Order: sequence, then C-alpha cells, then structure tokens
Amino acid sequence: MVKETYEKTKKKMEQATGRLADRYARMRSERARADLVKGIKVDCYGSKMSLEQLSNISIPEPHLIVIEPWDKTILDNVEKAILASDLGINPSNDGNVIRLAIPPLTEERRAEIAKLARQWAEETRVSIRNLRREARTKIDDLEKNKDISEDEKRRAEKDIQTLTDDFINEIDERQERKVKEIFEV
Repeated sequence: MVKETYEKTKKKMEQATGRLADRYARMRSERARADLVKGIKVDCYGSKMSLEQLSNISIPEPHLIVIEPWDKTILDNVEKAILASDLGINPSNDGNVIRLAIPPLTEERRAEIAKLARQWAEETRVSIRNLRREARTKIDDLEKNKDISEDEKRRAEKDIQTLTDDFINEIDERQERKVKEIFEV
C-alpha cells in the first residue's frame, strides 16, 4: 500500500514537471524554434487542429520560422491563429507560405519572460508540495487504520520527502537554465 502511494505520487510529480517542460519549450526566446508554433490551434475544416497537423514547419534561418500549409486555402486561417496566439509576432503571408521573423527581444521583454518562467516554476513547486501533502495524508490514514506500523510510516514519509526534494531540485535547475537562456544574447 505504501509502495503504491509512492508510485502514484511519483507519477503525478513527473507529469507536473513534464507540463512545466512543455510550457518552457513553447516559451519565446531569441532563437526561432518549431515548438513555438506547433501547439497553435487553427480553425479549419469545421474544427480546431494544431498547426503541426496542417503544415510543414521549418527553420531556414536562426530568426525565421516558415510555415507551409499543405492546403493553401487555409493560409488566412493559419495567419489569424498566429495573430490570436500569445506569440506577439506578426506573420507575413505571401500566398504560399507564412513567414515569422523572430525579432530580437528587448531587455524589458526578456525580464517579463523570465518573470513568467519563474512564476510557472513556482506554480509547479506548489503542485509538487500539494502532492506530497496528499501522499502524507494517505500514509497517516494507513497508520491510523493499523495497516502499517509507525516505523513504516516514518520510512514512507522520509521517502516521499526525498522524492519531493528531488523534483523541487529538478524544477529549480530547469528554471535556472530557462532564465539563463532567456537572457542570452
């Protein structure tokens, strides 16, 4: 029962840090990356589809993203979706492809993005701590119901705390790397 609680908690913590990694991947920085636009949802064919399902996304230059929809009739929809996204980049549509020129970030914008990166990391740390609290509650209940001994309870709580510390350290490292990347010129 304790092992099961530990495994479930570990899996949930991995999912939380995975979501942070995904958010960081889509966060804008100095360089053009395909994952900046992959998750953008485009209205077409009567539903919302992700940009990667509708087009070829390439990076011919370090500061340029080229989006080539397989169906040219949806170019306007793709352009609208990019404008509606939180990218803050104006697309250039030539009738065949859409070009996104990634402008250099101002120092002020870098600071805003770094602040957002720190905020997301803190939200993830809070969710990790909440998962720790849930696991401890389950362990307490197991001890109250006499399913485990007091020694097993202490050992389990120590294991959960170690797990929590490992994930918090991982989040701190990710945040540090991302903030450093944001301020790289």
